[in-house]
Amino acid sequence: MRKNSIKNTRINGEVQKELSTIIQNEIKDPRIAPMTSVVAVEVAPDLKTCKAYISVLGDEKAAADTLAGLKSAEGYIRRQLARSVNLRNTPEIRFILDQSIEYGVNMSRLIDDVISSDQEKQ
Repeated sequence: MRKNSIKNTRINGEVQKELSTIIQNEIKDPRIAPMTSVVAVEVAPDLKTCKAYISVLGDEKAAADTLAGLKSAEGYIRRQLARSVNLRNTPEIRFILDQSIEYGVNMSRLIDDVISSDQEKQ
């Protein structure tokens, strides 16, 4: 199975949906921020490993605490994923903090500042 095959794309989407549900509804760790979302999932073609990109709304401490909470609950999350998604192998999940949304918000703010200062000069 190639990395960008249709089957792999479907598996990525299904695992992302289930991970999101598990993190939002089933984990009761207080370290995990309530506004945690799964941005993207990349399951390896051999279904052995999985990279889950996580976005956290909040400061850096909340993001670090959420990442620590998810890493400690990794076994439970993997077990729940095995129950809900029927795959030959349940992938080993690695959580990665994704800051692309925060980066986009900062760039948008900078663009707005430049536009407003440009209009003030005119």
